[in-house]
Amino acid sequence: MIGPVPHPLPFGQHERLVDNGSLVLGGSAAIMACGAARLGLSVAFAGRVGDDAAGAFVRTALQERGVDVSALVVDATLPTPLTTVLTSGGDRAILTAPGCLPATTSYDVPAELLRSVRHVHAASFYLMPELAGGLAALFKEAKSNKATTSLDTNDDPSGRWDRVVLDAVLRVTDILFPNAAEAQALTGHPVVEDAAGILARRGPLVVVKNGAAGALAHDGSKLLSVPALAVEPVDTVGAGDSFDAGYVAAVLKGLGRERALEIAAACGSLSTRAAGGTAAQADWELALESAR
Repeated sequence: MIGPVPHPLPFGQHERLVDNGSLVLGGSAAIMACGAARLGLSVAFAGRVGDDAAGAFVRTALQERGVDVSALVVDATLPTPLTTVLTSGGDRAILTAPGCLPATTSYDVPAELLRSVRHVHAASFYLMPELAGGLAALFKEAKSNKATTSLDTNDDPSGRWDRVVLDAVLRVTDILFPNAAEAQALTGHPVVEDAAGILARRGPLVVVKNGAAGALAHDGSKLLSVPALAVEPVDTVGAGDSFDAGYVAAVLKGLGRERALEIAAACGSLSTRAAGGTAAQADWELALESAR
């Protein structure tokens, strides 16, 4: 993470100084896993890293935050994905070298692990086409073992937002976690609440992260909404992933949708108090205390 950068970013081989630069754990699923562990869940992470220093950093960072990495595959031929986040005011540009992400498949999730869990969460749908193609079958298998499922598609760098593969996945997804812009892009509808309703009618409960406006949930007929927690943000990277963790943790702890939405909104807001996606993630007591 580097910033704040001048806007627009100057080229021409001119060097510019910025206030901050840091190496932090990234990846939507990784940040969500750390948030869920911080909230008291037992969490395992399945995916790929390269056989390089960045991969070792990811493994160590996950382990230090209580995440089981025994299913984390080391790819001997492709590097660990790297992302540079350039911040400017309240906005950011994201540059990603995908590395081994496109090689990640549903076969990287061990069958014995899938049989042992209560919930399966997937993220970065459009960055991992091989995993996306096998995700419906993976979710079906999880549901046959009484687990629930959730998906955060994140952004589509191609801008196509292809529904052919996604719609099959949504039919076996219990919770879809788009942000407002993603919900609009996935439906082509400019009104966030209506976009959520359209997505909900494809199968899942749709829980939308709506930035400073808070969050909403739509089951296809009923809409719930909650405000965001008032905090002074330092860095919003990963806030949506901490939100996802809060919602899943609340549901797995037996709380209803409205309370889960309040806790998720608190978790997302609280995570912005420090740079990086994991440094300020809330524990369960703080999440409960802070939720409206």
